[in-house]
Amino acid sequence: MQEAELALKFLDQGLHRNASGKVFQAWKAVVSAAAAKNRELIAKHYTGIVKDRIGKVRSRADLIIALMPTTRLREVASILEEVYGKEMVHLTDLALNLHEFQHNGLDTESAVSRYTNLNDVEKDIRYLAEKTIEWVRRLGQA
Repeated sequence: MQEAELALKFLDQGLHRNASGKVFQAWKAVVSAAAAKNRELIAKHYTGIVKDRIGKVRSRADLIIALMPTTRLREVASILEEVYGKEMVHLTDLALNLHEFQHNGLDTESAVSRYTNLNDVEKDIRYLAEKTIEWVRRLGQA
């Protein structure tokens, strides 16, 4: 929740790319927490074992839950849709759009970023930050 609040502070200071990165990290943590609460469901989709960076053998599901790689974020959200509904997927897509903006900035041609103006960026950061805070509370009560 603190990262979502920090994203709003960055936004108020005009630090759009920093804000988009923070709100992305906050949402990624929400997906990770939701996945941890539904470990059995995640484990059905990510079977087997893998070695982590230090060579320790771990469950593939546990490693994905712990690290929540950006490359798996959309897929995990799609699995969690079964429990949490479509909003999980829609907010994850929004987070990934903001992550893309963080790295590429504005693009008037929409070749490397979906955002062509800062107004849309600001609206999306505020919306995702608000929804992230709601989801943190929701997951905390479950």
